[in-house]
Amino acid sequence: MGFADDHLLALVDEGLGNSAYLVDLGDGRALAVDAGRDLRALHAAAQRRGLTVAYVADTHLHADFLSGAVQLGHETGAIVLASAAGQRTFPHRGLADGDEVDLGGLRLRGLATPGHTDEHLSFLLLDGGRELGVFTGGSLIVNSAARTDLLGADRSQELARAQYRSLRHLATLPDETAVWPTHGAGSFCSAPPGAERTTTIGAQKQTNPLLAAPDEDTFVKQLLASLGSYPSYFSRLTERNRRGPAVLTAAPSLPALDAGQVKALLADGGHVVDVRPAAEFAAGHIAGAISIPLREAFATWLGWLLPDTTPLVFVTGESQDVGEIVWQAYKIGYERLAGRLAGGMRAWLKAGNPQATTAFVTAGQAPAGPYLDVRQQAEYCAGHVPGAVNLELGDLADRAAEAPAGALVACGHGERAMTAAGILERAGRTDLTVLNGGPAEYATAHGKRLTGSQGDAR
Repeated sequence: MGFADDHLLALVDEGLGNSAYLVDLGDGRALAVDAGRDLRALHAAAQRRGLTVAYVADTHLHADFLSGAVQLGHETGAIVLASAAGQRTFPHRGLADGDEVDLGGLRLRGLATPGHTDEHLSFLLLDGGRELGVFTGGSLIVNSAARTDLLGADRSQELARAQYRSLRHLATLPDETAVWPTHGAGSFCSAPPGAERTTTIGAQKQTNPLLAAPDEDTFVKQLLASLGSYPSYFSRLTERNRRGPAVLTAAPSLPALDAGQVKALLADGGHVVDVRPAAEFAAGHIAGAISIPLREAFATWLGWLLPDTTPLVFVTGESQDVGEIVWQAYKIGYERLAGRLAGGMRAWLKAGNPQATTAFVTAGQAPAGPYLDVRQQAEYCAGHVPGAVNLELGDLADRAAEAPAGALVACGHGERAMTAAGILERAGRTDLTVLNGGPAEYATAHGKRLTGSQGDAR
């Protein structure tokens, strides 16, 4: 077995598309890399292996999740390692290019790899003179490199050029060096689809199209052309990570609220988030509620569609995990969680309150009118119903007036489409039907052929 098999564990957040890493240093101590605020999986893994986290390293100021470094420092006394250029305001050991940390046998060397962010550091793990692997964060990722527009569109080209140099620098490592990126498939920090989340320098030289670019200008053009939209909450978390998230002294909870308390919060400007499956929302929901089914992508859409400055009330199903709602919200900085409707919709109706419904139909039942596709533009371009109007879900609140009258609202499966219907209903639209399915099913049922080939759907 190699080092990774024996001593390194990848902890994947499938919803955000990211990996954190736990490295067994061989003496009961561990190194954690790019750990998020939801530390449940990391704590469980460390406990199983009898490890205490002694060091925690962050490759960059994350935009898509709150770092768990400060929390780990508080809980275990771990030393936080991060780029000195990040100017973090909490206790940490600031590193520059070439700086090394003795981990007690193994060594960690900082490599300046700006591009995804200005202060980005990769961490090369060394055993004596042998390069075991490199934690590349958002620089070199499997068959790509992370996006360079998070600091503003006006800087995206400049940072893409920095990313070019960073990838070329990493490519000088020995071919057998393992590559352990943070961002992977499913990340809006721009990773292509694919099952592999780790790789090697040699493999990337063979398969990464950006490393195959013949010159810097071609690299920049390719990278910038791959950038799609990203969640609005990304603009807030970089600074929160620079300052350090607040330490949690107890597990956050979600208080039970009665129907009267929920009504009062709504009247005071709060939002209702219905986390039940789309079909249950369609059958009956609180008017004005937004449907965001509790699944792996829940945090992404919560952060994209709702503010973090107003109280949130949740409507849940009987068997749903309330703790999962809380941790998905907290890991992206959503802490104004007022509570959940005790007894769900049954209690809401029992208290004499009305409910709204939304038509939710199969492809065969769907009307043949206007088709509104709310998937990402890349998904739409990969394969869509002829004549479909594409309004991305993340933009829909600002572009509701552009939704065709009497539209069939659709995505890849139905979850995002139901979310879109809730947004449009809040804007006064009551003439909508939601497709329980995707474009391929619709095309088959209506004798059409998709334009292009069907893309991935979240």
